[in-house]
Amino acid sequence: MNYSIKYKVTTAALAISIAVGGLSLAPAPTTYAAEVSAINQVAEVTWGVNLRTGPSTANKAIRMISKGEQVTVIGVAANGWLQVTDGKGNTGYISNGSKYTEVVGNSTSAPSSSSSNSAGNTVSASSNLGKGTIVRSVSFREGAGTSYPRMRYIKKGEQVTVISKTGSWYKVTDANGVTGYVSSSSKYISVNGTGSNINTGSSSNTGSSNNTGSSSNSGSTVTNSNAAVEKVIAAGMKYLGTPYEYGSNRNTTTTFDCSDFVRQAFMDALGINVGGDSRKQGAYVKELGNAKTSISQLERGDLMFFMSYKGTSKSSYSGINKSTARITHVGIYLGDGKILHTYSKESGGVKVDTFTGKHWEHRFLYGGSAIK
Repeated sequence: MNYSIKYKVTTAALAISIAVGGLSLAPAPTTYAAEVSAINQVAEVTWGVNLRTGPSTANKAIRMISKGEQVTVIGVAANGWLQVTDGKGNTGYISNGSKYTEVVGNSTSAPSSSSSNSAGNTVSASSNLGKGTIVRSVSFREGAGTSYPRMRYIKKGEQVTVISKTGSWYKVTDANGVTGYVSSSSKYISVNGTGSNINTGSSSNTGSSNNTGSSSNSGSTVTNSNAAVEKVIAAGMKYLGTPYEYGSNRNTTTTFDCSDFVRQAFMDALGINVGGDSRKQGAYVKELGNAKTSISQLERGDLMFFMSYKGTSKSSYSGINKSTARITHVGIYLGDGKILHTYSKESGGVKVDTFTGKHWEHRFLYGGSAIK
């Protein structure tokens, strides 16, 4: 269950201020206190928001935190702004507007010591959760999300130390002493030690292993694939008829090109950034190990990647090495020979097409799920 961050207003009747020559009374400024449940909890950014050096728009922006990223709430400023730490380890302040954040679970960092931050709240440091063994090659990233740069692949069999968990990501240190983030999916890592029984979802897990299976996990990746697929498709369907524009602005939803549309559907539904263009999206699917070269292998919700148009007949594409052909188009497979996509102004923008027996079928390179 997700709990939105809520605030309560506390107003003192009077504030005493010392003036030259005497004592005067003045109304107290309105102050805000976060509910106890918000402190030291993980919050997901639901709308792009600036991380700032102080609790005001007058303070310098450190960076924009994108929708879908997760932060840990460590304190609340007097004006209600949240003091947070992002997936890269940056600490700063974000607006307290419910438009921007939603609490998705407790921080799983185990407290071992504490210190006070500038807002007067106690910030707990964390101890290690245990040792992890990589069971399948996994991306080692700079932050807790697929949008962060990959430092390298950690290979099957390598050992890491698990420091903490944020949503569906572990913060780990590898054998070389480098600290970064890996997916917490049991598909990639097996954790033994004090943190081996970890579940950030709302349901309880009494087993001895990490639970990232079918129960709800409100991190950036939804692990119930059927529910996730339907969320993505529903998110895409709401944009039916949205006009096509090549190189569309990624900060608006007034127009889309093919990859912008796919990107927005996944961001709206799951908070997953699958990449800003079709080639990055294709690489993302391959990175997950989900690529399929036959249309018959595709499942509802899989992404479909296509090469450039050469003609309407199958013979127009003979002799082409599709394993090296450049991706120029992407769409979402709906099943039964149908695809949800956008490709030209003349076609009417976002639409559902039947691709069987058409040039789309001959142009198909590969497809696969963008959901872990």
